[in-house]
Amino acid sequence: MDAIMSALSRGVNDIFGVLKGISVGDILDVIILTFLIYKAIQLVRDTHAGQLLKGVVYLVLCNIVVNLLDMTIMKMVFQVVWSVGLIAIVIVFQPELRHLVERLGRSKIGLFGRTISMEAEERQLRATIEELVKACVAMAESKTGALIVLEQNTVLSDVVDSGTLVDAAISRELLCNVFYPKSPLHDGAAVIRGGRIYAAACILPLTQNHDLDRELGTRHRSAIGLSEVSDALVLVVSEETGVISLANHGQLTRDFDSITLTTKLEELLIGDRFEKRKITKAKKDQGKGGDRRG
Repeated sequence: MDAIMSALSRGVNDIFGVLKGISVGDILDVIILTFLIYKAIQLVRDTHAGQLLKGVVYLVLCNIVVNLLDMTIMKMVFQVVWSVGLIAIVIVFQPELRHLVERLGRSKIGLFGRTISMEAEERQLRATIEELVKACVAMAESKTGALIVLEQNTVLSDVVDSGTLVDAAISRELLCNVFYPKSPLHDGAAVIRGGRIYAAACILPLTQNHDLDRELGTRHRSAIGLSEVSDALVLVVSEETGVISLANHGQLTRDFDSITLTTKLEELLIGDRFEKRKITKAKKDQGKGGDRRG
């Protein structure tokens, strides 16, 4: 028993010894490193960079095997690869890195930004949905072909770069003008980012699914194609029939009207996430109030 107590005592003393050697700088060092790792994971998760990361991991594993087997020629090859690797990563990830910096700059809660309440954010989303539905219904009635992308978590920098930057407040009138047949921007997709028409005349990837209905044209196949490789929602208005469709995760749902489209977009873009956040905030505020009363 004495031996166990002595061992526990030594262990406690060792822990306190380590803690005494930790400075404020060390704590900040760990916090900053953790934040950077979190942002890197978030960047990879929210973009197309996941596949590129798999390639980097594969190269690292190959390098380990090469060093274990002492393969002289391959070691020389990998030395060259790693020497230019940083530059290559910056070039390959350039769209994602640029968008990350832009997103930090316009962050809702940022160093140079202002805090936007949940109520304001929800109102903005509902206003965006209202204008989108009005525009789609108006273009459906006139049989004006349209392709509208609602960017979510997946960064669509490659899509945006293929079109023309607009960055204008979203409205039914502007969307109808963009897709007016004689407009220079009508041929392609409009990308909605942050509640604004960010770009127009953008090129989308076609789906590789060959089992689709043969009646589906290029607009519908492009909408499905983008929804297969991202979490974007893509609205389509058929030029031939005026039918409104929505592509989501590779699935195309058709024959929407103003009511069903509003309901679907609210479900996908708003859902119950604001209610959950409000409940969480209320509980936190209640806990703080209880602390003050105590």
